[in-house]
Amino acid sequence: MRSPLSSFPFALAFTFAIAGPIDAVRAADPAATLWYDQPATHWLEALPLGNGRMGGMVFGGIVGERIQFNEQTLWLGSDGTQDMGGYQPFGDLWFDLELPGGTPVPADYRRELDLDAAMARVTYTLGGVTYRREAFVSHPAGVLVVRLTASEPGRLHLRLGLTDVRATPAAPLPAGLPSGTNLAAPASAASPRALVIAGALPNHLRYAAALRVVIEGGEFSEGTEGGRVRGANAVTLLLAAATDFTRDFPRGERGPDPVATVRARLDRAAAAPYADLRRDHLADHRALYRRVRLDLGSTAASAQPTPQRLAAVKKGQTDPALSALLFHYGRYLLIASSRPGGLPANLQGLWNQDLKPAWFCGYTTNINVEMNYWPAETTGLPECHQPLLDWIEHLAAVQKRSRDPRLKTSQGWIIYSTNNPFGGNTAWAIHQPGSAWLAQHFYEHFAFGRDRRLLETRAYPLLRELALYWVDRLVPGPNGSLVTPDGWSPEHGPVKQDGKLILKEGDRTPHPGVSYDQQIVWDLFSHFLAAAAELGCDAPLRERIAAARTRLLGPQVGRWGQLQEWLEDVDSPTDQHRHVSHLFALHPGRQISPLHTPALATAARVTLNARGDLACGWSRAWKVNFWARLHDGDRAESVLRGLLEPVAPGGRNGGSYPNLLGAGPPFQIDANFGAAAGIAEMLLQSHDRDAAGRPLIHLLPALPAAWPEGSVTGLRARGGLEIDLTWRAGRPTAATLRARQGAVDATLRVGTETRPLQLAAGEQRVWP
Repeated sequence: MRSPLSSFPFALAFTFAIAGPIDAVRAADPAATLWYDQPATHWLEALPLGNGRMGGMVFGGIVGERIQFNEQTLWLGSDGTQDMGGYQPFGDLWFDLELPGGTPVPADYRRELDLDAAMARVTYTLGGVTYRREAFVSHPAGVLVVRLTASEPGRLHLRLGLTDVRATPAAPLPAGLPSGTNLAAPASAASPRALVIAGALPNHLRYAAALRVVIEGGEFSEGTEGGRVRGANAVTLLLAAATDFTRDFPRGERGPDPVATVRARLDRAAAAPYADLRRDHLADHRALYRRVRLDLGSTAASAQPTPQRLAAVKKGQTDPALSALLFHYGRYLLIASSRPGGLPANLQGLWNQDLKPAWFCGYTTNINVEMNYWPAETTGLPECHQPLLDWIEHLAAVQKRSRDPRLKTSQGWIIYSTNNPFGGNTAWAIHQPGSAWLAQHFYEHFAFGRDRRLLETRAYPLLRELALYWVDRLVPGPNGSLVTPDGWSPEHGPVKQDGKLILKEGDRTPHPGVSYDQQIVWDLFSHFLAAAAELGCDAPLRERIAAARTRLLGPQVGRWGQLQEWLEDVDSPTDQHRHVSHLFALHPGRQISPLHTPALATAARVTLNARGDLACGWSRAWKVNFWARLHDGDRAESVLRGLLEPVAPGGRNGGSYPNLLGAGPPFQIDANFGAAAGIAEMLLQSHDRDAAGRPLIHLLPALPAAWPEGSVTGLRARGGLEIDLTWRAGRPTAATLRARQGAVDATLRVGTETRPLQLAAGEQRVWP
């Protein structure tokens, strides 16, 4: 059966409304539009929409449409060890159009995702009638909106409904909502009712979703499996979904009744004209999205549908606008999946159709969740960073009270590799430096935004307790150095056998002085020292941490010129493992720099050459960032082109699926976010320091020959700077630098030339 709710005595009474027509199809920006000349037949061809809490995947069918939807808090699991649970799909919104002529062959079919509008659109012509629909998920209204129109009145005939992906509710329905009861008010012409799916998961998390239909002209009637619209001029569908999730749900705290939440959202949305819903959505989205704009030019290939563009680039055709599209798409996806007050973007952002998703759709801390937020600050989306910061604080609180003996510490806190929103985990692997890596996000948020209150009340306490934890754990190493004990290089090794170091995939045997651990602790100590100096506090502890950082064993160069992954020089030049964790010091750390540690930068290059460019999607994205930090724009762009290699659903290579989502495989969204961050790193870097310790603002540090002309507006640098930049023939021609957050005392680097950069708060400077 189409809907498990067909036995529910629901009614979809209608509301009349008047609203303006959908905008006429306009010329699409090839750097901000994904488009297709046929409907999606697979989830990895569907187009993602989201408002930071609710997501939808739009298939764009001609006769039948499916919008698979999610709500980010629909999670199994708890805050316990070995109770990871998993992110759950919610259901499907579906409608079948009753079109003349049976199964039609339409003309001029087009399906697109407009990143600037955060809208999915479908248009086609049949029997001389043009049918249009557009969909978006409104952050202000909290609902998914679908609008259907036709070029002639009375042409819209459709059946519609919702499907719960669980065949029956997994647990009793919420109190006050017995089976067969509808969400909305009693049926009457003035009180529209809504189709509902509702229930509770095995962990007793309650959920509800409801659909409301607004028609213009025509009539509505009930069907056996849903509602039916006949002869309408326009139809607007409003979908709301909610749960009673709170972060402390496993400890007995419940959020608002999802039934009441859904009803209230639908009442508000249905009371507004469609034009108002659309206007408010556009204003909200564009306030974030339009902060940054990248223009790399376009070619004839740029005008093709997205799958053909991917195929053309693989064949060697030039399409710089496709790289710009990938950049804008990463920002779009972060806006769509991570908004203040919500959960952070998970392994698939906000979008999942599987009851048992790969790696639980969780928060994996040995690269993935961190990579999700690399573009947040530099591409002007600091608000979207907030959900991660909130979750980190909650995770810290859960780990501190955990009864798991492996998480017990006298001070500070440690974590497992994979975690859920409640703070629970898989117990698969202790990730001791993971909490220190997460703390980097607090300092980076301060470094870009200069929010002193955040530094004092949130970032510094976190950095301080973790610095204390690590300074007490360090043990003596070679030549009077200090090393971290009991470490491992993520998903790579090592193990000792008969006194000899043997490397095995996935081994987690503890080992001292692992480069990954060493570099993260150096990064943590550096951020603690900078924060304490900024606040003018903890002088004795600063001295202790500074002394320990000086003694930390630094990155080591091995026998074939590589950067060593372990304390022992055992790296294999034929090893092409996907994780390159021992280059953390290059990115996202700043311990290795071509300008200040050229020998270590050379060793990092040797390592990257040995590991190769081919890998899963997120690994390729990390390598784009590595090569950008090495100031090798051509190599970074080459890896980026590999990240754009087309991958069919079910394919086994890293690259991009037809909807441009990153292929692990399977789909992992970190590749999209990492690519956007890598492109930003190619154009602007601010992590380095000059000889006097001032921030070094480096324009076009890794510009590839493939992007000879272009411009970017709105990129952000550490120290509170916002920068617009234009270049021609591979050289910068103009830059505008604005001091957004207080005065700036830095050094500007263009090519090999440097000059002082001093700006008063709010001042703007034009270069040259």
